[in-house]
Amino acid sequence: MEQTHITLGEVEVGRVMEHQAPLVPAATMLPDFPPEVWRDNQAWLAPDFWEPASGALVLAVQTWVLRSEGRTILVDTGVGNGRHRPHAPHFANWDTDFLDGLAAVGVRPADVDLVVNTHLHADHVGWNTELRDGSWVPTFPNARYLLPAADFDAADPAQQHGRPEPRTEAEFRRRESQAQLFADSIAPVHQAGQLDLWQDSHRIDGNLTLEAAPGHTPGSSVLRLASGGDRAVFVGDILHSPIQILDPACNSCFCADQAQAAATRRRVLERASDERELIIPAHFGGSGITEVRRAGDTFAITGWAGAGA
Repeated sequence: MEQTHITLGEVEVGRVMEHQAPLVPAATMLPDFPPEVWRDNQAWLAPDFWEPASGALVLAVQTWVLRSEGRTILVDTGVGNGRHRPHAPHFANWDTDFLDGLAAVGVRPADVDLVVNTHLHADHVGWNTELRDGSWVPTFPNARYLLPAADFDAADPAQQHGRPEPRTEAEFRRRESQAQLFADSIAPVHQAGQLDLWQDSHRIDGNLTLEAAPGHTPGSSVLRLASGGDRAVFVGDILHSPIQILDPACNSCFCADQAQAAATRRRVLERASDERELIIPAHFGGSGITEVRRAGDTFAITGWAGAGA
């Protein structure tokens, strides 16, 4: 597995990999892509992004570690250990050495100043907390946690009164899953007084700004980096596979608002192409950082960054 470390302007960017493996069938996760698309692009999709033998997407679950203006910032916190996830069994009861991975890049839990959750899904908020003496408590005792207000409101069980009851089994499972991850990964941070909610946009410092990018979830967001002449955008789950760069109209099955998600994806790719922003998704393997340019009505991958660059 490649180790990524890159300096952009005055910001150091690295990552800690919690897990990387074939997790979900590509046909399930990205149902709009026909089978021949995967076969035609096998030469560059395998092995980092797709496993030909099983047809599964290879997904990295990782945290991006930023050092900016003297602070240590984590972007998304993975799945976490010991989670009860009956409706997402591939995320249930993990036992990884994530904290050892943080230590290997020189970060102890007490060193973290800020945690950014790009959105509220189980594989992005897990290490917000850890289980101590039978209770979930914030993993990073000195950190502020930034979470989009729209996702917090959608998942908070206390705000479900008066909302329509789930009409389908899928809606029921989604509601129940949100309540579970809220209980173990969000509520303890809120109760500790470490949670900050934001909407529309939020400037973190002179290098980093959060912007709303809804569609995948109501509060899905991107984190933009602009430092010196360098530009990058951490896009969370706007992209699950680089194949979506070739056809940004194709969503994942987990996008809550399909039309909005596709429009957001195109908008983010257009800006990244026009302003020469590196794209840094949550789940790409390899170096994890890609460059794109316009190619007619769609986009093309023109290179990969990181890996000690």
